[in-house]
Amino acid sequence: MLHLLNLLAAIALLLWGTRIVRTGVLRVYGGSLRKVLSTSMQRRPAALLAGLGVTALVQSATATCMIVANFVGQGMVGTSAALVVVLGADMGSALMAVVFSADMSWVSPLLILVGVVVHLSRDKSKAGRLGQVVIGLGLIMLALHLIVESTRPMTASPAVRALIASLPQEIMVELLVGALLTMMSYSSLAVILLVAALASQGLVTPEVALGFVLGANLGSGLLAVVSTSGADVVTRRLPVGNLLFKLAGVLLVLPALPWLLPLLQAHVPTIQQQVVLFHLAFNVAMALLFVGLAGPLGRLLDRVMKEPDRSLASRPRHLDASALSMPSVAISCAAREALHQADVVETMLGGVITVIRENELGVAEQLRRMDDQVDDLYSSIKFYLTQISREALDERESRRWTDIVSFTIHMEQIGDIVERVILDIEDKKIRQSRTFSDAGMAEIAHLHERLMSNLRLSMSVFLDGHVRDAQRLLEEKARFRDLERQYAANHIARLQSNSTQSIETSSLHLDLQGEFKRINSLICSTAYPVLELAGVLHRTGGPRAIEQLAPQA
Repeated sequence: MLHLLNLLAAIALLLWGTRIVRTGVLRVYGGSLRKVLSTSMQRRPAALLAGLGVTALVQSATATCMIVANFVGQGMVGTSAALVVVLGADMGSALMAVVFSADMSWVSPLLILVGVVVHLSRDKSKAGRLGQVVIGLGLIMLALHLIVESTRPMTASPAVRALIASLPQEIMVELLVGALLTMMSYSSLAVILLVAALASQGLVTPEVALGFVLGANLGSGLLAVVSTSGADVVTRRLPVGNLLFKLAGVLLVLPALPWLLPLLQAHVPTIQQQVVLFHLAFNVAMALLFVGLAGPLGRLLDRVMKEPDRSLASRPRHLDASALSMPSVAISCAAREALHQADVVETMLGGVITVIRENELGVAEQLRRMDDQVDDLYSSIKFYLTQISREALDERESRRWTDIVSFTIHMEQIGDIVERVILDIEDKKIRQSRTFSDAGMAEIAHLHERLMSNLRLSMSVFLDGHVRDAQRLLEEKARFRDLERQYAANHIARLQSNSTQSIETSSLHLDLQGEFKRINSLICSTAYPVLELAGVLHRTGGPRAIEQLAPQA
């Protein structure tokens, strides 16, 4: 019983070590890894190498697959190119299994010692986080050593040997067990290393071990599909394509297993090396065989898994729960959803002028209902962001987290103001059968046009963070303020000339200008974080600019 407990503890330590390495590398280099992947997809050899290299760092082909699936969902890369990256990612995971299977027991205590010293001495720095990664690598090697030591007494037990001999030698059972272990542990790398260690101690036969390896490969493909099941259909294309490749590879290899095992035994001395080299050879063969089929399969998936029409969809599109374990990817998901919220706000704001000009009560009611969509999206984004560990974010990602929160708050406030404006138009103009004077209508239309232009510029600043666009946005804020003052004076002049239309709509006219001004202040707030980070805020607005960061609403 004690030996079994030691084995289970060693397996848990192996899983924990791989998790520490994966999350640590993503925290330190998450943004850089995403940049490497996104810029390496134009050519297939570069895409293969990028997938291999990134996965060798994060110790998880599933994590790489989910990062790239996020790119596909954003439209940054096509499905075909992404499939090539994932083929490289599988090779990277298999290569690391070969590295970790080597006898490096002396390295483990050294890595743990160095990692702990660096992590404790420089906890909050980048070096401290890298120290955590080194600890994870040491734990992986220590866990493999403990697995070997804990299984040695068990293999000597006649009862254990009799139990193993009684197990059915069915390849489908082996595939199922390997896949289930991978999905439960969230790591095909850990399962391959475990199977190699168990096989070296005689707890599983070589035939069963190779079946487990194929099952682990299928499990990693299934894991990515399950992890992205709540994402949009475009994001799900890549995991589905990756699973189809793995399934095809397993079906091709299964008939050849009776000939492959003797070949391995003839050229590879130990069963542990046979297991990990078979895993590596399987994934290399997959990459070489299917890299040419990535294009046709990608185009097929694009046709079959079409994006639905979501022009009025109110549910979140991009808040992928499976990305929460990868902070840099989760931040990107939240930013995309914030732009979705802004798109709904843009539709609401754009419809205001239609309601004013055409007295459309039906359109007004539809626009007011859209404020509920804005509120729901705001709540979803806020809850999603609270699930991202702030400790896992670097300084740049932490700033982005704050910017997303501010942007979504401002969009939600704009939605509320637009709803209030529409109610005023219904009560004070449409139901009273009143009309603006030609001059008054022209002024309102002009302010509305500038408002829409500024909103689009604000969305661009939020997305790209260009300093020049942020400066333009604040310049537009000053112009809008001057226009509002000028048009208010014009309206007062029309009242003094006893214009009947101006007198009847005076209250609504001035309220509209004031609400437009408040909306514009919220829109332009997007510029302040960008200018503050660039160190040019004092040249753009001085102390007043900081005060206006929380505009009136």
